[in-house]
Amino acid sequence: MLTRKQHELLTFIQNRLEESGISPSFEEMKEALDLKSKSGVHRLISALEERGFIRRLANRARALEVIREPDTASPRTAARAAAPVASAPPAPVRAVTPPPANDVIEIPLHGRIAAGAPIEAMEVGTMLPVPAALLDPGEHYALEVSGDSMVDAGIFDGDLALIRRTDVARDGEIVVALVRGEEATLKYLRREKGMVRLDPANAAYDPQFYTASEVQVQGKLAGLLRRYH
Repeated sequence: MLTRKQHELLTFIQNRLEESGISPSFEEMKEALDLKSKSGVHRLISALEERGFIRRLANRARALEVIREPDTASPRTAARAAAPVASAPPAPVRAVTPPPANDVIEIPLHGRIAAGAPIEAMEVGTMLPVPAALLDPGEHYALEVSGDSMVDAGIFDGDLALIRRTDVARDGEIVVALVRGEEATLKYLRREKGMVRLDPANAAYDPQFYTASEVQVQGKLAGLLRRYH
């Protein structure tokens, strides 16, 4: 069951594809649905993608395909197969290559996070514009990296870590770990003999060991932004 806004966005995307063969930009979708920011569009698209109504074409941030009609639970392909054959021959399929997209998503920037000894991750209430192509489905936020304990993983002091919000992670993934409810750090997550081990990617630092109750996963590393001065 879609919400009203999800239904409106799906219908808008479908109509635009039928009219021009090119999916609308995030700015066009924001204006069509009277939303305040593109982050709202991103959340709606992620919800539609998770429910199997649309999918994003690989390596094309603006290329969307509707794979399920707004008012039916069956895939578009099944609906077309069941439709009666028209007397006139079908129109030729146009091969359309969407133009490069410059769509950006604004995600919260929550201050600095340690890539060394844990430090407090401060809430600062600012938004960071990020190219939509760098983000997977789901909710994201950003943290500024402080320290050098993850340099061998290509993560340097001052980098902006793009984090996909989740409370679960597999061994070997780079996560934001909240330690004892007070301090956050960016490390490899590993579980060992009932303990949680937070591993650096720098031989100058030692692994950190905690009980499972002392560590809470708050997200997984999804990407990095780096400023060059």
